[in-house]
Amino acid sequence: MDREHIGSAQPARLRVGTSDAGTGAVLVAPVGELDHHTAELLREPLDAALDAGRSRLVVDCAGLGFCDSTGLNVLLAARLRAEAAGGSVHLVAMRPAVARVFRITGAEAVFTVHDTLATALPGSG
Repeated sequence: MDREHIGSAQPARLRVGTSDAGTGAVLVAPVGELDHHTAELLREPLDAALDAGRSRLVVDCAGLGFCDSTGLNVLLAARLRAEAAGGSVHLVAMRPAVARVFRITGAEAVFTVHDTLATALPGSG
């Protein structure tokens, strides 16, 4: 299931890699800027994973330098779908600028947030 989605808007401002993270989980790794121009590039693999019955989504935010309200809404929608299917969305390694958006909006309270990928993956401590 390893894939990469690359945006065509303004020299690939966002790339999103996906891979199987074991135990029904999917690792999604956006790199770049997540905003109203690029949000669809993240929405597509999240929706594809959920459509395939993979309800535990681990989003590695280490490469995400920016996230606006549109990007936040993509993640919130994925969380709602995952939870409706008995799953969850885990956010990992948020950089300060991205974490600030989640903190200001209160969205960090509805996600499980991890400092490291090791703690977010199934079977990890």
